[in-house]
Amino acid sequence: MTGAADYDAIVVGAGPAGSATGILLAEEGMTVLVLDRATFPRSKMCGEYLSPETARILDRLGVLDTVDRAGAVPLWGMSITGPDGSRIVGTYPTTGRWRGYRDHALAIPRTTFDAILTDRLRATPADFRERYRVTDLIMDGNRVAGVEAFDPEGRPRRFHARLVIGSDGRNSVVARRLKLVSPHPLRRMAFMTYMSGPTDQADRGEIYVSPPDYSILNPLAPGRLNVSVVVPLADAVPARGRLDAFFDSRIRQLPFLGRRLAGFRRDAPVSALGPLAVHVAPPRCGGVLLIGDSAGFYDPFTGEGIYTALRSAELAVGVAIHALGVGDCSVRALRAYTDQRRAVFDDKERVMRALQLIIRHRSVANRIAGVFARRPELLDLVMGVVGDFVPPRALLQQYPLLSLLFTLADLTRRPWGRGWGTA
Repeated sequence: MTGAADYDAIVVGAGPAGSATGILLAEEGMTVLVLDRATFPRSKMCGEYLSPETARILDRLGVLDTVDRAGAVPLWGMSITGPDGSRIVGTYPTTGRWRGYRDHALAIPRTTFDAILTDRLRATPADFRERYRVTDLIMDGNRVAGVEAFDPEGRPRRFHARLVIGSDGRNSVVARRLKLVSPHPLRRMAFMTYMSGPTDQADRGEIYVSPPDYSILNPLAPGRLNVSVVVPLADAVPARGRLDAFFDSRIRQLPFLGRRLAGFRRDAPVSALGPLAVHVAPPRCGGVLLIGDSAGFYDPFTGEGIYTALRSAELAVGVAIHALGVGDCSVRALRAYTDQRRAVFDDKERVMRALQLIIRHRSVANRIAGVFARRPELLDLVMGVVGDFVPPRALLQQYPLLSLLFTLADLTRRPWGRGWGTA
């Protein structure tokens, strides 16, 4: 197939969002090209957490059983340790009005998960090419008409399509070429590594809050943890060139986290990513959609983000199939995806902003922990929201006083930008 080949769609990036999009489009009979600069499997900094509702999409993609067989660890909820050391345990609700596709989340190494998805992609008619570095877009008036890339031998290539779908992450070439990216007021940086130590019960994620920091632990196997620490971006300046030492010192500054990790050792270099949050405006031209982190990233506090990637792929494919079917990939025709994405994710982002507001203030964090301890049914409802199967508005319907916290969190949102919560 030549560099000038025509496709119905080109997907830039083969992470969870891109692979899912390629799979679903190919299954609908679309000719689709998926390009990624990496060779899979590849390492990727991630919380490595799949919410309970993620299982539904994995089942639709035909990989849920494969994920289970690969050793994914069931997580039945989360424990949260507050600044004063108080610990509360939340469980995904399994009774009542809402129920997840499964009653538990999953933790799985990202290299394993991405390999499963890309293997499934290879099994479809999609044209999947690794080590292709997309560098620019091909424009036809006010429409994206394809991409420019370098192949594995460094030769320039041009590919044309009726629709280009950017799924190339927080530093998306597609979004940046269209000048859609702007800074986000939430300035945080994440550090992540793997730690091994004493074998203990590995059935839920753990969050440690110690303003202005917080840490997330996800068990990937007995005695092996994915450990991340999120700090203000300004505090991360001394980490430059000495990530391991900074990470170790930050752990020691978080007393309850330090005690939890006593006897554990780092068995991988520390990775860093920041600033975490970024605003991305909806495209102002036709022929293009943005999914996953390419469409905007908001620090989710819980380490969750793969569901957002897969769900946004699902939404984009539904709109793309209709647009390609009627031969109309104009801005107006594709706006349905933007509207659907906001309807699905905006309320969840409000919850995440409220949680971010809480963790900035030690006294507030301790008081909220006390409320959760006295009202475990509220904590479980929050767990359902985090698990992507309880509508966030259910919190306001059952606990109207939370609307005040949500309103205060909304005031932290940049007035001229819109962002969507992802990881």
